[in-house]
Amino acid sequence: MAATTPFDLRAALRGAISATVLAAIVLLPSFTLHLERAGARTTISPHWSTLAWGCLAVFLVQLLKPLLAPRLPAVKLPSLPSFAPGQHRLLMLAVLVAAVVWPFFGGRNSVDIATLTLIYVMLGLGLNIVVGFAGLLDLGFVGFYAVGAYTFAMLYHWAGWSFWEALPLTGAMSALFGFVLGFPVLRLRGDYLAIVTLGFGEIIRLLLVNLVGFTGGPDGIAGLPKPTMFGLPMTRNPATEGGTTFHAFFNIEFSTMHMVVFLYLMALLLACITLYISNRLIRMPIGRSWEALREDEIACRSLGLNPMKIKLSAFTLGAMFAGFGGAFFAARQGIVNPESFTFIESALILAIVVLGGMGSQLGVIVAAIVLTVLPELAREFSQYRMLIFGLVMIVMMVWRPQGLLPMKRHQAEVPQ
Repeated sequence: MAATTPFDLRAALRGAISATVLAAIVLLPSFTLHLERAGARTTISPHWSTLAWGCLAVFLVQLLKPLLAPRLPAVKLPSLPSFAPGQHRLLMLAVLVAAVVWPFFGGRNSVDIATLTLIYVMLGLGLNIVVGFAGLLDLGFVGFYAVGAYTFAMLYHWAGWSFWEALPLTGAMSALFGFVLGFPVLRLRGDYLAIVTLGFGEIIRLLLVNLVGFTGGPDGIAGLPKPTMFGLPMTRNPATEGGTTFHAFFNIEFSTMHMVVFLYLMALLLACITLYISNRLIRMPIGRSWEALREDEIACRSLGLNPMKIKLSAFTLGAMFAGFGGAFFAARQGIVNPESFTFIESALILAIVVLGGMGSQLGVIVAAIVLTVLPELAREFSQYRMLIFGLVMIVMMVWRPQGLLPMKRHQAEVPQ
């Protein structure tokens, strides 16, 4: 019979009391003290019952956790079935065809949510190069996202460039910022690297707020044009006299759904290109260099690899994809302002990479869908969104630290 661990009541009480004190500190400003306005006055209305019930629940769970944990069944998440190479390609082709056909039968709201999801897929795949492949913790990834968005906005505002004209330059400008950021952090790893990149993201946001003459300040830049299809705008009337619109060229009735579907297909195309390029890169020598750097930098140097070039390549390529995503986001919204590029966005993109499984491209896609679609389905609980988000991340770190779909390492066994 397996030996059972004796229950240490003193240690359990000590842990339960510590967890209860921390829970009280967290719950006090968030759920206990409510601001209420009465005319011109603002008063604080405490709800002590919420704090008491929350602390009691935390105390009981932490107290009984050592006693109940050995008796609980192990949680085993389902794994994906293995496919032969030919079957895998057929499955990917079927999924791609379904994704292309679906928006023509879906509703406007669902297609809009899917377009936003694909933007986060693109951003997650870009950050996966830096965090998942190269092992460099980046908390300022939203800065590159903002650079891409504002590059397109400023090129249109100051030079009249269209989306397709500005798109290559948005990726190049974000890649340049990633390359420049790489130099100060060449000797940093872990928490120190995270702090520097976090500061970079905040510096970009503050510059966007304060450079009013170029970026529009807190108001941002509005009136950005939507992308056109081969020069045909999907508007009711042509932008220039004598021009032709999309519906007039194809002799069909005008519908606002044309632009919604077109933006979705554009986002799908950009996400597929990002997935294809990152998938090819990880199989090339540069991808193997990223993995070597992630596993052990000293061993990486001993193999004759240059960590400086490897880090710079990871930051540059990851930032480039963020720039493309930012340009598309700006064109889709029609307006950019600094409030769209806060630290919460960086945290959300990093959570997509961690939740899906660092280095796993399929996991990043699944996590982006989960973290984008679920909040839209539970809008009535929007005030508890960040609380639920934090609980999900804690549960994942406890029961599934490797992510939803962890990266599979290719292994080969030598026959005996």
